Amino acid sequence: MNSEPLYTLEGVGKEFAGPTERVRVLERVDLAVTPGETIAVLGASGSGKTTLLHILGTLDTATSGRIAFCGRALDSLGERQRARLRNEEIGFVFQFHHLLPEFSTVENVAMPCLIAGRGRAEAQALAEEALGWVGLADRLHQAVTTLSGGERQRAAIARAIVLKPRVVLADEPTGNLDAKTGKRIGDLMASLNRELGMTFIVVTHNRELAGLMGRRLELRAGELYALQ
Repeated sequence: MNSEPLYTLEGVGKEFAGPTERVRVLERVDLAVTPGETIAVLGASGSGKTTLLHILGTLDTATSGRIAFCGRALDSLGERQRARLRNEEIGFVFQFHHLLPEFSTVENVAMPCLIAGRGRAEAQALAEEALGWVGLADRLHQAVTTLSGGERQRAAIARAIVLKPRVVLADEPTGNLDAKTGKRIGDLMASLNRELGMTFIVVTHNRELAGLMGRRLELRAGELYALQ
């Protein structure tokens, strides 16, 4: 496993403008993420978990501190560079799958490849491979509207990993699923980490899901703490 940090956060803070004053959401967050890790970030609603994940994914920016991805300072990247980073090196999984109902399962999964400029044949092949990894090889041409909730989230995970990104950022990936299906999704992510070596950073309220990750952190009052 490569020991060079995938992410390095030093003193990262984030604040928003409130009705009468600025609201501080993150406070002096320090974090180093090693390639191949699995990390769960727990915390109460409003603790800043999603904000932290959005900053890691370049969907938002910190108001203070420094954050680097593979040694590159994220605040030095232009919007086009950030968009390319999100497309090719960072995969996203959300609580709601955000699959497009007018397209088949394989077409949904192939979209990041097409956005990255891959040809249709290559995009199709990569999407089929990714769907095989998540156990949906028999659902390639099904309309996503006919998939179960768990299958839709597996398809969303396939879309996130289709370009073999360095990291997958998952925001409450089991929050819209029943306990049994959620356990399967957690097991799937742990399996993909072992088999493909991808880093997973998961924001969750689900302590069972967090228990499947190699490292557990908690956000409290905007500060990040390690859990045993």
